[in-house]
Amino acid sequence: MASVLLIEDDASVREGLELALRRQAHTVHTAESGELGLEKLRVFQPDIVVLDLMLPGIDGFETCRRIRSAGEVPIIMLTARSDDFDIVAGLEAGADDYVTKPIEPRVLDARIRAVLRRAVSEKPANEDEPGGERHGRLVIDRAGLVVTKNGEPVSLTPTELKLLLELSRTPGQVYSRQQILSAVWDHDYLGDSRLVDACVQRLRAKIEDVPAKPEHVQTVRGFGYRFGRS
Repeated sequence: MASVLLIEDDASVREGLELALRRQAHTVHTAESGELGLEKLRVFQPDIVVLDLMLPGIDGFETCRRIRSAGEVPIIMLTARSDDFDIVAGLEAGADDYVTKPIEPRVLDARIRAVLRRAVSEKPANEDEPGGERHGRLVIDRAGLVVTKNGEPVSLTPTELKLLLELSRTPGQVYSRQQILSAVWDHDYLGDSRLVDACVQRLRAKIEDVPAKPEHVQTVRGFGYRFGRS
């Protein structure tokens, strides 16, 4: 179904997940370190990366940042259930989703399919002549799935793009974090707002003139987020 790069240093976990994903018809490339994972990323150009955060050498956080700086390939990180700090830091480093350990292969497969559906649905259809909704110096072309700022294209991951499209669809409307989770991530995280908050932070860094004082993606304290009216 997809080409998956699995970066995991624990041999038993790596081999078990590789076997499980192959049974789901995925093509799986594996790496036991961040350095080797980055090398295989360049060689195989996978559809998605499944990345453990606790790696020898270059740790998962730095590996995630390097993968994200190189492109928009979706990243699902693997983390221990109790490591709240790791979850937040991993999301801020650029991960699109996370799965906690111990890992249920069926859950991981479902998350992979959900993230890939989002990536396919948000793939640009036409990048030649962007046009569409103008919000100050930000232009959102819904038909072409292209975002420009000051006339220059803005490079967004599929998750960041879908978040922007959802919020900007009805400027001024307040969306709760749970509403955003359901609309953007295709599954529910009951009470877990970290995915939304981290993605908002990354999106602001790309589209706002002053991310600390956002004009577009605004926080409504105690409720959620809204897209500012032009």
